Amino acid sequence: MKDENQFRGAGMTSARTRDRLVQLLNDQGIQNTRVLDAIRSTPRHVFVDEALASRAYENTALPIGHNQTLSQPYVVARMTEAILGEGVKRVLEVGTGSGYQTAVLSQLVDSVFSIERLEALYQRARERLRTLGCRNVSLRHGDGFKGWPEKGPFDAIIVTASPLSIPDALLEQLAPGGRLVIPVGERSAQELKLVIREGNQFHAEFLDHVRFVPLLTGRE
Repeated sequence: MKDENQFRGAGMTSARTRDRLVQLLNDQGIQNTRVLDAIRSTPRHVFVDEALASRAYENTALPIGHNQTLSQPYVVARMTEAILGEGVKRVLEVGTGSGYQTAVLSQLVDSVFSIERLEALYQRARERLRTLGCRNVSLRHGDGFKGWPEKGPFDAIIVTASPLSIPDALLEQLAPGGRLVIPVGERSAQELKLVIREGNQFHAEFLDHVRFVPLLTGRE
């Protein structure tokens, strides 16, 4: 598992700026101190264009090009907190995007496997994560609907775009007792769900109302 302080001091943002964001997340209900520490130590400004760097520590989603977005820190923290548990070591992320969620996860689990459909985002995220020294991350340019069966099963899966229904392939790649966090539904009416596998049964619970870009099949 990575050192949760591995990114501390990266970039030029002040500790006070990051502390304010973490306090806001705590006030909004994020309780896991490991997640809060990972958010604090991850240089979010590295994952957006320079023109948006001054807004990097606001609790808001930001554009990253190609009609994709960097999720707001609260959503990243909420999803991360939901999948963490005893024995969670191998995590699949569907939708690498900027690589920010990937970097947060890399501090909390042994191995992160992340899939990105868009070639340009995949390449950019790979460079950022390499620069930050995320050596426990494996990236793939591919179709998130299919997951990464060769690397499964996974203790947890995070999906950062919204399908209309949960892909069967992702359920099949979830280990017994594993946890899947995924937004589901049309863009105007999405629900963030936590799915837990118990044997061959899957139990879902509602976590929050969210707004993600659609999960598309294929790759570019």
